[in-house]
Amino acid sequence: MNPDNAQQQEATPVILVGVDFGGPDFDAPLEELGLLAQTAGMRPVATVVCKRKAPDPALFVGSGKADEIRLLAQMHGAAEVWFDQALSPAQQRNLERHLEIPVNDRTFLILEIFAQRARSHEGKLQVELARLQYLSTRLVRRWSHLERQRGGIGARGGPGEAQIELDRRMISEAIKRVKERLSKVKRQRSTQRRQRERRETFNVSLVGYTNAGKSTLFNALVKARAYAADQLFATLDTTTRQLYLTEIQRSISLSDTVGFIRDLPHGLIDAFQATLQEAIDADLLLHVVDASNPKFPEQIQQVQQVLQEIGASDVPQLLVFNKLDALPEAQQPEQVQDVYELDGRPIPRVFVSARSGSGLAALRGLLAQAVLPAVPAADALD
Repeated sequence: MNPDNAQQQEATPVILVGVDFGGPDFDAPLEELGLLAQTAGMRPVATVVCKRKAPDPALFVGSGKADEIRLLAQMHGAAEVWFDQALSPAQQRNLERHLEIPVNDRTFLILEIFAQRARSHEGKLQVELARLQYLSTRLVRRWSHLERQRGGIGARGGPGEAQIELDRRMISEAIKRVKERLSKVKRQRSTQRRQRERRETFNVSLVGYTNAGKSTLFNALVKARAYAADQLFATLDTTTRQLYLTEIQRSISLSDTVGFIRDLPHGLIDAFQATLQEAIDADLLLHVVDASNPKFPEQIQQVQQVLQEIGASDVPQLLVFNKLDALPEAQQPEQVQDVYELDGRPIPRVFVSARSGSGLAALRGLLAQAVLPAVPAADALD
């Protein structure tokens, strides 16, 4: 048997559900949710898309559509159902009772992927914090055994209240411990940044939508071996290397950061503040864009939104349109360098292929131009 086919058969069969509320970002084919599910080791077997003016308070999709999902799950042998939108704890609980299989949302799916991919001590701490914060709102669903427990004599709070409060306190204490450990990591990073500032290092951070090719570009520029793959969230932990620019005979600091995505959970943005600090404190952001993706304008706006949320929107940017080799002949740019209008501002843009190396010389030249105004002329020639 083909190993790929065997792996596909072992993957958990799941149903994907998306609800169109009339917003501009709705992904009708649920393509991105499907990629997320596959990245987490699952196999989408069916998709359900419906339109509503507002979420159903109890079942999010309404009872009729919930019945349809249950029949599909039985027909395809699906083990789980994943929603493209965030579900409230009550909606999640009601759907699981109605469908009789586990139900989760996009937020938890992203957390699952981050938990699988985190490698560094800091990354694992950040994921643990985000998961704890998410689960703390879902005690009513995650701990079904609590329904069989009763409070003490005279208790009037209903089934399981004492145990729920205990679990809530335990999670609260765990969140506090993880935050303290992350604060220590943040202080260590701050010390490292101050050391770089004393050395007058020019700091560049790679940012961009997930799977835009940031890690591949990082490897091509600094000859590193950071993990890179054609999948969502291939890289979670920040990697920093020195990049020597022969044009000005000077080294700069280049950092590869976690990719952004539509509706990135706020808990993750908060939890990954220490990692994203590299972007906040950068002198220049290399905003990497998948030029071959027809939805690249929307992805650019999603990245801009996250940069705004973490306080990095004022950091100068250079747009790097990657995957030039994947563009059809009719869409090939007339010139490697030009200017792109972004939020009413002209931003320098360069087309590259990190895989083939095309355009990298032009990118290095633009980096050299960006560094020169930031350092004294004597230092640039050292």
